[in-house]
Amino acid sequence: MVIGKRLRQIRIAQGMSLDALASAMGNLVTKQSLSKYERGASNPSEVVLVKMAETLDVSITSLTHMPMLDVETIEYRKRSSLRKHEEHQIENMSCYALEKRICLLDKLGKFDLDDAIIEPIPVKSIEESETAAKQLRERWNLGSNPIPSMVDLLENKRIHVIEIDAPDGFDGLSLKVVNNKETPVSYGVVTRRGISGERQRLNLAHELGHIVLELEGDVDPEKAAFRFGAAFLVPKESLIQDVGRYRNFISLQEMLVLKSRYKMSIQALLYRLHELGIINTNTYRRWFILLGKKGWRKEEPQKIEPERLEWINLIVYGAILKGLLSEQDAKQLLCLNHNDNANFRLKEILQFVNRSETERHELLTRQFEYTQIE
Repeated sequence: MVIGKRLRQIRIAQGMSLDALASAMGNLVTKQSLSKYERGASNPSEVVLVKMAETLDVSITSLTHMPMLDVETIEYRKRSSLRKHEEHQIENMSCYALEKRICLLDKLGKFDLDDAIIEPIPVKSIEESETAAKQLRERWNLGSNPIPSMVDLLENKRIHVIEIDAPDGFDGLSLKVVNNKETPVSYGVVTRRGISGERQRLNLAHELGHIVLELEGDVDPEKAAFRFGAAFLVPKESLIQDVGRYRNFISLQEMLVLKSRYKMSIQALLYRLHELGIINTNTYRRWFILLGKKGWRKEEPQKIEPERLEWINLIVYGAILKGLLSEQDAKQLLCLNHNDNANFRLKEILQFVNRSETERHELLTRQFEYTQIE
């Protein structure tokens, strides 16, 4: 029996309307019939179920079974330019990808509930978000130095980083996985593929704020998360040590050095300098006038390369090599579409798997010998 909620989630995750799905199935059933399946008003025949799974490029089990754990949205950051159907597609695709990751880790014996324990930090004001960022750094033994890689840090803390292809109107999404007692057992943060490294890092730190902060009263969630993210990436003590407590003037060369050191945009650094009172409002405004004149509000000099996902890629590729994962499941886990450049690595893995055992052994031997050459 197909589960209506499941069918709807997978259909929307793939950006398909009921009309589009009916058409892709060769009009084997009408969109009205599909709508009934999703509402639970009727069930498809075995022939229809097989065709539906084939069209959606998922297993039949995916349509007929719900997972033991639920994925819920914590916060969704988007702009008005993001259309409603795009918003729903991104949310469903992200939730489905995180769910499949948890299922894969569980199958591999790598899903440990203790890994995901994140004690929330109570916050009663925007200013307390600054303290919360410092507290989390202390908990994670990060000191006050710049974080080399936000992606590596989050993945090491088993907070899943999910990259998706999305329109400009999408900024970020934070997710939690809960058990039947509504207790969080895992988390995910979603970012848009292809953005600059400085924007990617701030987005990830921002979404981390939504996961960690336990807001009390009428504290604005977005302002609190932004303050947390900036403080997490650029600790107050570290920045003051770099530039001093008060500055009437700060040069472009200094800003570029700070950008390189903290891997944060000039605009976000200026905002940080201003909110900490290191530069005054006049200096802050003069800088933004300069950025506007030079066209740097949209594209800054000294662009930071985006950080790459490594941990989940290794998990997925390893599962493919062990024959535990199909190509379609791998693409859904990594949120890849058929035009994505990341498919190149996936194709290499699949080609390797399809070789004979002798060929695989020879390739691995040659690769090992090559890496030993000085």
